[in-house]
Amino acid sequence: MAAGLVALILVVAFVAFLVGRDDSHRVNTSHPATGTPARSLTTTSPTPPPPVNVYANDAVGMLSPNVAGDPSLVYVPDTESNLVHVIDPATYRIISTFPVPARPQHVVPSPDMKTLYVNSDNGNALTPIDPRTGKPGAPIPVIDPYNLYFTPDGTRAIVVPEKFSSLDFRDPHTWVLIKRLKLPCLFPNHMDFTADGSSLVVSCEGSGQLVRVDVATMDVTAVVPAGKSPQDIRLSADGKVFYVADQDLGGVEIMDAATLQQLSFLPTGAGTHGMYPSRDAKQLYVSNRLAGTISVIDYATRQIVATWLVPGGSPDMGGVSADGSELWLSGRYNSEVYVINTTTGALKRIPVGKGPHGLCVFPQPGKISLGHTGNYR
Repeated sequence: MAAGLVALILVVAFVAFLVGRDDSHRVNTSHPATGTPARSLTTTSPTPPPPVNVYANDAVGMLSPNVAGDPSLVYVPDTESNLVHVIDPATYRIISTFPVPARPQHVVPSPDMKTLYVNSDNGNALTPIDPRTGKPGAPIPVIDPYNLYFTPDGTRAIVVPEKFSSLDFRDPHTWVLIKRLKLPCLFPNHMDFTADGSSLVVSCEGSGQLVRVDVATMDVTAVVPAGKSPQDIRLSADGKVFYVADQDLGGVEIMDAATLQQLSFLPTGAGTHGMYPSRDAKQLYVSNRLAGTISVIDYATRQIVATWLVPGGSPDMGGVSADGSELWLSGRYNSEVYVINTTTGALKRIPVGKGPHGLCVFPQPGKISLGHTGNYR
């Protein structure tokens, strides 16, 4: 009995040893050891960046402090009568008129929006307007200022002397010439800037080309064909493409912003000319001055979603009201100004002088004016 009991005790002890040894090597996935953090199998995806909107500062209510107290007015240059008509948008009536040098083409806000400039190309002058009073100052001698833009940092003005097929980079305060850049194209007209502001792209209506220029060096970096007669050019809200109005083709070319290669073409109507983003940066309004229509392009789909009629009219250049409810356009060949309701397309007509052109709705939201009749960022 004693021997059997001893044997039994030895067997039990050996089994206990084996169990203890196995436990020491077993991984317990339910209860990690004290002081050892449990590993999580869940991974966190990086938060995607918000979508780009180059017009994010142009929304309703985002007026610059620099325009505080400025009355809401519409300035209409009359190329045939050498006058500027000032319209009160609340009453749709002309409240004043003043003379300027020959063939005023556009009214352009300065980068800080404290001055407006009337571009008189044949008069070789820029006439400043004080937007607080709506009154003009003494003309400034500048050669052939058909159009006027400013670099995104506001340090240089870019005068477009169409007759010389050049861009004149000037000091925006003294108007001293910094550099005249001869372009490899004919009759430059309108321009816009890339999303980062490092390059500008100018349309050349006389030779059917787009020219890209490095803003810092003021040198040409690319030349590409663009339809027959490219006019206004606008960057899409996401910064990926340029929309180019072509008056001879009667439509809009959509060009890759990086390569300037054409991606598609949208027929809009004869005489496609001016383009203006909606206040919410979801749509682009395109004027067709020979067809007498305005095409509404959806930025997301790059398709036409509406067409507004201006019977017997010639809608040309202009801008969107500060609250986004109205699109104001000159009637280039009909001695009138058009006001289109951006919700319904309803039309008002205001009689003006013989040759209304680049009218300016002022003020508009934005941190800086890049020029033309109101290209804001």
